[in-house]
Amino acid sequence: EPDVTIVSGLRDTVVAEGDDVTFRCQVSHENARDVEWKLQDVALQNNEMNEISVEKGKIHTLTLRKVTEQDIGTVTFRVGAHTSTA
Repeated sequence: EPDVTIVSGLRDTVVAEGDDVTFRCQVSHENARDVEWKLQDVALQNNEMNEISVEKGKIHTLTLRKVTEQDIGTVTFRVGAHTSTA
């Protein structure tokens, strides 16, 4: 299986409380496995507050809905041994 790398990493983002914010990370191969999103070192699941999806097979997105002050911190995207943070 090919080593999946990060082609385009996360960007730092400032957002107002109550707004949604989306982070995007592009990887080198489609259907990447062993992908994980974290906020402040806590693994995120796809639910009503966190929308995790893949666009065009290679662009992994995380949307945090109606962010609050408690959501301030580092967002991490990991695929295999590669990580990107914002």
